Amino acid sequence: MDRRQKKTRNAIFSAFTDLLRTESYSKITVQQIIDKADIGRTTFYSHFETKDDLLKSLSQEIFDHVFSDDLDKEKTHDFSQNHGTGDRILHILYHLQEHMDYLSGILSGDGGELFMDFFKAYLVDLFTPSVRSVTRSAPEDYILNHMICDFSETIRWWSRNPQYSPDEICNFFLESTPISE
Repeated sequence: MDRRQKKTRNAIFSAFTDLLRTESYSKITVQQIIDKADIGRTTFYSHFETKDDLLKSLSQEIFDHVFSDDLDKEKTHDFSQNHGTGDRILHILYHLQEHMDYLSGILSGDGGELFMDFFKAYLVDLFTPSVRSVTRSAPEDYILNHMICDFSETIRWWSRNPQYSPDEICNFFLESTPISE
C-alpha cells in the first residue's frame, strides 16, 4: 500500500471511529463515513466492499497488536517480561481501554456480533493452553467456550461500565474464571 492509500485508509478509520463515539454501528451509513472522511464513494469501495468489511479491518488492526506474541514495553504498561495468561489478559484490556471511547458504539449494535465473532476467534488461541493445562471433569471444548464467552461478555459489560481500570477488570475476570498461568 502506498502512502496515499494509507492516508485514505486512515481517514476512513478516523471518520468511522469518530462516528462510533456518538452513534451505534447499526445507525452509521457508508455515506456518513464518506462525508466525514471527505472522500468519494468509489474511493471508499476501493478500500472496503462493505461497512462490515471496514469493521473487520478495524478489528484486525486492533487485534493484530493486542494479541501479538511480542509483549513490549508501552506507554501505559510493560508486559515485556511477563507472559502468563493473566498478563496477556491485562495487556489486552489496556489496549481495549484505548479504544473504549468508540468500542461501545460497536458493541451496542449489530456490529457487536461481528466484532465479538472476530474477537472470540483470537481468544481461542489465548485460552487453549490454559484449558489444556488444568484437569477438570468438563470437556475441554466446553471449558474453552465458557472462558471465551465469559471474557468477551466481560468486555461488553466493561464498555457500559468504563469507570473500572484494566487491572480491576482483569481481577474480576480471574476471580470468576480461574485460569492456569
